[in-house]
Amino acid sequence: MNLPRFIALRLFLHSDAGKRVSRPAVLIATVGVAVGLAVMIVSVSVIIGFKRQVRDMVVGFGSHIQVANVRAPRSYEARPVEAGDSIFHILKGFAYVKRVQRYSTKPGMIKTADAFLGMVLKGVGPEYDLDFFRRHLLEGEVPQFGDTVSTGRVLLSCAIADKLKLKVGDKIDTYYIEGEVRARRLEVAGIYRTNFSDYDNLFLLTDLYTVNRLNGWQKDQASGLEVALERYGDLEEATYGLGMALYDTTDRYGEEYCVRNVEQLNPQIFAWLGILNVNIWVILILMAGVAGFTMVSGLLIIIIERTSMIGTLKSLGAGNTLVRRTFLWLACFLIGRGMVWGDIVGVALCLVQRYTGLFRLDPETYYMDAVPVSLNIWALLLLNIGTLLVSLLMLVGPSFLVAHIRPATSMRYE
Repeated sequence: MNLPRFIALRLFLHSDAGKRVSRPAVLIATVGVAVGLAVMIVSVSVIIGFKRQVRDMVVGFGSHIQVANVRAPRSYEARPVEAGDSIFHILKGFAYVKRVQRYSTKPGMIKTADAFLGMVLKGVGPEYDLDFFRRHLLEGEVPQFGDTVSTGRVLLSCAIADKLKLKVGDKIDTYYIEGEVRARRLEVAGIYRTNFSDYDNLFLLTDLYTVNRLNGWQKDQASGLEVALERYGDLEEATYGLGMALYDTTDRYGEEYCVRNVEQLNPQIFAWLGILNVNIWVILILMAGVAGFTMVSGLLIIIIERTSMIGTLKSLGAGNTLVRRTFLWLACFLIGRGMVWGDIVGVALCLVQRYTGLFRLDPETYYMDAVPVSLNIWALLLLNIGTLLVSLLMLVGPSFLVAHIRPATSMRYE
């Protein structure tokens, strides 16, 4: 039988265990642990949710990996590569590749009766996954785009529609300058909103056939191919594997392929997301310190008030180690109670925000209109284990105070 744990459990469960001084101290220590853990859960869930939502939006617009012309790095210049069956066969041969889809781009300008706006017309084929745009559709519909005939329809963002005062069904005139001015009239089929201004203010989505004709390309050419992966965690491995498979490979038009992932194409966005990791560690250290110091003060008060009990135990033959372990077990029970309440409050706040969107954000600044949360069971476990270990380690030093308590001296506290 573990005697220190038994004594600590009796002290913890006894209805009169908290005396006049230690009762509020224990309450404050428990609340400190609960508040610290709740803040850590909410903070980590919000930051993980924010990073995941921003990452998913970037991936939604351009997939995980893009295979394009090596002479058109990070630009929308019209430099095609072959996008026929041979390259599809190579890319789909990797186990981590979920989907391969073609796209073509053409920079241009939209002009209405009283305004004009620069844009990039992006053409997609029938194999393109449009679920991302369907999830963010405000009005109208997402057309079924093809590569053999022009639909004459376009999908644009709410940001562009508001600037040009457009609505579903309106006809827009688009102009493209390459040697000579070329024009296309397109019909607004649908309006979407992602709040991701870097892309919402730029892209119009239409069929691959229209963009390829504007560029004067062959049917088996495109600006590039987007490769969607089964898991985001395979990004680095997939980038390297696809890069090696296409290294020094030229298509039948003499163009070389270049493989870039979403993090390489958007370094400023992912560098910004990486800075958020620093915020997580700052919050964790501060809240762990709050929880630990409140427990230290609580334990010291409990030891002082239990001086007579310590003297009695020592007079019965208990050593300093046994007494120290008794108070560490008592602290462990108190921390555990605080952690239970912290978990309940933290998880409850996250669930309320997830299902109600109670706390709002400015979409112009944060790319979303509500604070995102993402509850992760492994993160919760690590936070609980870390809080318990840090708090107990901070209590090891104060627990040595029992070594200075002498049985004869302690009797005067009776």
